[in-house]
Amino acid sequence: MAVTYLKRGKSEAERSTNHHNTRQAVESALADIEARGDTAVREMSEKFDKYSPASFRLSDSEIEQLIARVPKQQMDDIRFAQQQVKAFAQIQRDSMRDVEVETLPGVILGHKNIPVQSVGCYVPGGKFPMVASAHMSVATASVAGVPRIIAATPPFHGEPNPAVIAAMHLGGAHEIYVMGGIQAVGAMALGTETIDPVHMLVGPGNAFVAEAKRQLFGRVGIDLFAGPTETLVIADETVDAEMCATDLLGQAEHGYDSPAVLITNSRTLAEGTLSEIERILKILPTADTASVSWRDYGEIILCDSYDEMLETANELASEHVQVMTDRDDWFLDNMTAYGALFLGPRTNVANGDKVIGTNHTLPTRKAGRYTGGLWVGKYLKTHSYQRVTTDEAAASIGAYCSRLCLLEGFVGHAEQANLRVRRYGKQEVGYGEPAVMAEEPDVTA
Repeated sequence: MAVTYLKRGKSEAERSTNHHNTRQAVESALADIEARGDTAVREMSEKFDKYSPASFRLSDSEIEQLIARVPKQQMDDIRFAQQQVKAFAQIQRDSMRDVEVETLPGVILGHKNIPVQSVGCYVPGGKFPMVASAHMSVATASVAGVPRIIAATPPFHGEPNPAVIAAMHLGGAHEIYVMGGIQAVGAMALGTETIDPVHMLVGPGNAFVAEAKRQLFGRVGIDLFAGPTETLVIADETVDAEMCATDLLGQAEHGYDSPAVLITNSRTLAEGTLSEIERILKILPTADTASVSWRDYGEIILCDSYDEMLETANELASEHVQVMTDRDDWFLDNMTAYGALFLGPRTNVANGDKVIGTNHTLPTRKAGRYTGGLWVGKYLKTHSYQRVTTDEAAASIGAYCSRLCLLEGFVGHAEQANLRVRRYGKQEVGYGEPAVMAEEPDVTA
């Protein structure tokens, strides 16, 4: 490939150092929560959020009072967004069917989709109150039928954010806690004296939240590794520099470590985007954050061809991929590693983040190579079952099973099968002796 970087961000070595420091801090904090429970959670809340209420869990009356403070227009907008998210989640849920089929005469196989029984939803909100994250995690879990949904969000300016609490409540949260960061996900996953642990953690967060979820995975399930926001713009000369710069900085404002990358085959567009970014940063109210993120993690990559653009994009496997070219459907057909695609100049990542209906909790750090984003199916476990209903089927399957077990040296396994052959096949088969059918069945029947 002959790609050219007009601008590069921090090197992989520098990013690895940051990750190492984060891992150590998170490991220590989780061990403290596991050892000291509520006391550790309170100390961390006081230290990081300057917040120490009588109870971190909101009562019903506190929730009602907070919701009453949300202006009508904001409540209407929250309801509209949740309707879109729930509607698409329901369509996805309806596509997942329980199945049962008779694969051979007398052999019944099936699977059931069973909701995870308890989920902890983390909703970021320290710098910006992430109202939309409540729709994506809580409301989607509700559509999936999760019987216990708890939600946690950090205080905003020293108190619960009314709009976030309203979104959590309307989304279907059964318990709401005002806690942030490692202490929130740690408390929900490990449990404390006052919080029963959950079976699964979901929701985006900063690098510390993402690392906490990574370390807790196994003890609990997680949706995916959702770290700092990433955005990738794939563009050609069919769009202008202002649009590319706006879409890059629109995501760079998330945090100081949010990668924003432009891939293009137009040098004119690449250089123009650099100039537009400089112009917009002078007037953007969130420039204090976006400028640092762009300085340290922003990149502009110039490619010779669309094939190179595609190959580079698949290698980056970015969380959000905005495609604005003369062949958007070609990218849709050929992109294999990403969180979500936003096709054409009429859409944008903010649509997906806030209202359009797809889920905004998406894979970062190249996890899009092996997983998609949060969706209703993440809350469902597909469990298989089997049933043998006739003597003939028990003896037939048993004969095959016996021989295959002995092929691997599992004599006890083989005897499980032989017992059924003796009981239901009216054949004399000794211990560990491979069952032999008088007439082997057609297994393709």
